[in-house]
Amino acid sequence: MSEFKLTTESIRYIALFESLTGGVARDCIVDDENDRIILVVKKGDMGAAIGRKGSNINRVKKSIGKQIEIVEHSDDAKEFLENLFQPALVKNITLVNKNDKRLAYVEVANKDKGLAIGRDGRNILKAKMLARRHHGLDDIIIQ
Repeated sequence: MSEFKLTTESIRYIALFESLTGGVARDCIVDDENDRIILVVKKGDMGAAIGRKGSNINRVKKSIGKQIEIVEHSDDAKEFLENLFQPALVKNITLVNKNDKRLAYVEVANKDKGLAIGRDGRNILKAKMLARRHHGLDDIIIQ
């Protein structure tokens, strides 16, 4: 796992998230450009983070006033990438080392390519940022 630093603002959001949901957050990225907060929760805490019918996550959204996106962490890079692209159907993931760079080739169903990339590339940007922070991947190529 790569090392990363949390900002004071991120630590505050993690504390608020954990107190309102009971889930454990491992990472938090404040994406002001897209007006969202991205939280990486401990493996197995996704249900607690969302809550029944989304009650927990909605409470966090209301108190912060920004869009919240949650990703479940995994120590396995392939599983983590799959989690990053949810709900898009990931068919196959290939990790390669090429020219001193770690690359991930992610094959998604044709109907889900737009979903994997997201409006204005928001989803692929989130995936690249988190894959670099948590697994040291330099780039993600969607096929």
